[in-house]
Amino acid sequence: MLEEAVARDADRELLRTPHDSYTVKELAERVASRAGQLMGDGVERGDRLVLLSDEAATTVELWLACAWLGAVLVPANTALRGPALEHVLRDSGAIGLVVDPELEERLDRVVVPEGLAHRWATRDGGRLQKLPPPGVEIVACSAGPGETAALLYTSGTTGPAKGVLCPHAQWYWWAVTTGRVVGVGAGDVLHTSLPLFHTNALNAFCQALVHDATLVAGERFSASRFWSRLRSAGATVTYLLGPMVSILLRTAPGADDARHGVRVALAPATTAEAYAPFRERFGVELIDAWGSTETSCVLSNVPGDIVPGTMGRALAEFQARVVDENDDEVPDGAAGELVVRSNVPFAFATGYHGRAEQTVSAWRNLWLHTGDRVVRDGDGRFRFLDRMGDVIRRRGENISSFEVERVLHEHPLVAAAAVVPVPSKLGEDDVLAYVVARDDGVLDPVDLIRFCEPRLAYFAVPRYVEFVDELPVTPTGRVEKYRLRERGLTQSAWDREAAGVEVQR
Repeated sequence: MLEEAVARDADRELLRTPHDSYTVKELAERVASRAGQLMGDGVERGDRLVLLSDEAATTVELWLACAWLGAVLVPANTALRGPALEHVLRDSGAIGLVVDPELEERLDRVVVPEGLAHRWATRDGGRLQKLPPPGVEIVACSAGPGETAALLYTSGTTGPAKGVLCPHAQWYWWAVTTGRVVGVGAGDVLHTSLPLFHTNALNAFCQALVHDATLVAGERFSASRFWSRLRSAGATVTYLLGPMVSILLRTAPGADDARHGVRVALAPATTAEAYAPFRERFGVELIDAWGSTETSCVLSNVPGDIVPGTMGRALAEFQARVVDENDDEVPDGAAGELVVRSNVPFAFATGYHGRAEQTVSAWRNLWLHTGDRVVRDGDGRFRFLDRMGDVIRRRGENISSFEVERVLHEHPLVAAAAVVPVPSKLGEDDVLAYVVARDDGVLDPVDLIRFCEPRLAYFAVPRYVEFVDELPVTPTGRVEKYRLRERGLTQSAWDREAAGVEVQR
């Protein structure tokens, strides 16, 4: 894709960040020489390299450079700490690590695997050696469409996070399908404030690459500065998450609300009530769609045929069904699990790294089981209801209740703990922890939060804590989470936001 983009328009601006700008040709040359440096330092085809960085240009360069020589980048969530970070370093089997200097202290709280032979900083200012300068340009390897181009870790549900094996062709199909839905064309300026360690922003880059557009990878989302940044960037397309839409609508109206060039925003998980007010106030059409790290853009509304509150219909390249616990398809209007599959080769992930049994289970009967509970109407549109698994989604991030509970259980005064989602006023979820204290201890919720802080990503630290005498369990001792979810938020729950307790990012 990069080589063909060079052949079409080498001097087009492809990537812009707050500090850098690259034409197609400049990025291609840098990628080829960065691949030469990595190869010269011993990185080989099939090797994996973990990246812990908030720098968009570095992420894109290393991702493409690894793909150029047949290696695999593992862009880790920069909020990871403690056991979750150590799991990625160990489970990925990576031979190298590249990290921002200000994030190096995270490594002090984990056991770094001996196999991480290469440890570099993205720039000066840290304890690690700075990543060497680009080397001699090398010719791109002849990678097949099914070879892995990135290893992305999603949140675990009942166990540790799984590494998703994303092949080269998956990124092409992401670009083709999402670009078509949003209407990306030559000359468009795509703006994202989402991090490049997630599928969404990496996909946005591929859209720019395939459709001859420019990606502006901006600073992290700020409601007060969002529209001014898009005006400065000359953006025509942007990418939001449902909670971000709610936050923007809550800001005070201003004379400049519609003074920008953005015509459309891809905004999955937006509430039906937000569409009309958002379009009227900001002049932007919202498009809801569905995809996951394991897939491409499978379901989507399309301009001119948008039904707010739905995920749209299956795109031509894919199939989607709603099934019961035996994988039998249920009638329209009945709730069940969303399962999907592709009509084109390698548009989906090829499995979970090192987890053959979980791969077979997720792809059983030749359909990918998403874990999302949905209904389909008579027009073929899908509507999301909730998650079938034990996973929490907050501000666009998937949170593993397993990981949060594991940290809570490490506290010396915690006898038992269970974590469930509760509705957030901004959409999606907040985290509620039910905690049973040991007989000989008195737990302070603030102390519990401070204990979690260095061990969990900031977005996974519970907002609510409710102390209980016991947890509901089955005869075999398993916690009955459904009873806790049904109980929901009560007046006895402690709220750290109401208490003014901030969590370090």
